Amino acid sequence: MMKNKMLVLSAAAGLIALSACNTSPREQAADNIEANAENVAERYDAAADNATTDAAESAMENQAAAVRAEGDAKAEDMRKHDADTNLHNGM
Repeated sequence: MMKNKMLVLSAAAGLIALSACNTSPREQAADNIEANAENVAERYDAAADNATTDAAESAMENQAAAVRAEGDAKAEDMRKHDADTNLHNGM
């Protein structure tokens, strides 16, 4: 039974790795932007969980939401605009 689970997990990991290879550099950059924003937002969420006042908790949760929204917007911009044209993404 354990071998079957390991086989399924290994196959899933291999498929995920292969699917990542087929994405464009622009898509990979957009995915990285989203992942980085999510990591920062998660730190704000953790800080909110440890806040000592309701106001501090609310401020941290609002900051987490703002970071996620900005990351999503930048990633979407990366997907839509060529970085070499300097149209929107400022690269």
